[in-house]
Amino acid sequence: MAFIKQEIEINRNTGKPEYDLELTEQVIAATGPDAHPRLAEILPSLVRHLHGFARDVNLTVAEWMAGIELINEAGRMSNDRRDETGLLCDILGLESLVDEITSKLLLNSNITESESGEAITPSAILGPFYRANAPILPNDSSILRTEPGSDWYKQAEHLLAHLSGHVTSATTGKPLRDAMVDIWLAGPNGLYEQQDPSAPDMNLRGRFLTDANGRYALYCIRPTAYPVPGDGPAGRLLKLLDRHPYRPAHIHFIVSKTGYRTLTTQVFDVEDKRVADDVAFAVKKELMVKFKKREGDDRALWDLEYDFTLSEA
Repeated sequence: MAFIKQEIEINRNTGKPEYDLELTEQVIAATGPDAHPRLAEILPSLVRHLHGFARDVNLTVAEWMAGIELINEAGRMSNDRRDETGLLCDILGLESLVDEITSKLLLNSNITESESGEAITPSAILGPFYRANAPILPNDSSILRTEPGSDWYKQAEHLLAHLSGHVTSATTGKPLRDAMVDIWLAGPNGLYEQQDPSAPDMNLRGRFLTDANGRYALYCIRPTAYPVPGDGPAGRLLKLLDRHPYRPAHIHFIVSKTGYRTLTTQVFDVEDKRVADDVAFAVKKELMVKFKKREGDDRALWDLEYDFTLSEA
């Protein structure tokens, strides 16, 4: 109780507590002279913002403990198939903000056009459902691993699509051979394969190497909107905030090539009404795409062409 009396005084004029600021400066000053340089730069700002936040909202011990438990639960749920902590960052807009900051730092602050005049493809968030080491497949093969006639496949039949495009250099404008295009997306039921017991392992995931013309091509499905899972702390937080849980229809990509900066991005179906209100705040107008009807192909009803332009590392 003595500590509380020392830390808190009541402002007699406003009735609002006034808190001693000395603790914050003591925490910052505790950093030693041989600390990691970047941490020594970051931590003072982090501590000031955290302490300022706690004072601003009069954060109580019970509320602090609830926040700690939320983070701990997200950590317990996270693994190589689902990043619940990352999902919390998504719905708070933090990953989209960090993505923007990183992109602008790498591109020398607001440079979005290369020497060749080609626009560099914008980045977007990774999201919580990426899985490494998807199978490498030949161009024009399918990433659907479900059997035709299965219930899952019947749900997807009206969405069957062909996706293709080129990967080019932002410096020269020329196509890049052997660039890796890593792609993944959710199924017609709004579930990624690791969430869906009816889907085979690595369903709707694949990696493709571009050919001599920088071209990649594959069969997949036209994406659909889906809700953030409600079985974890991120979903519960959305409910407490009275926010909808939906992500708009999108396809994830990681495009990489030796000597070039790896691009993590998404493309969004412009006809999905959710593009105007993404729960993860990741939609960019440059990443909106329009699917067209595909003619003369019994493997696909829809067609999308999308090109990527990479900047040099």
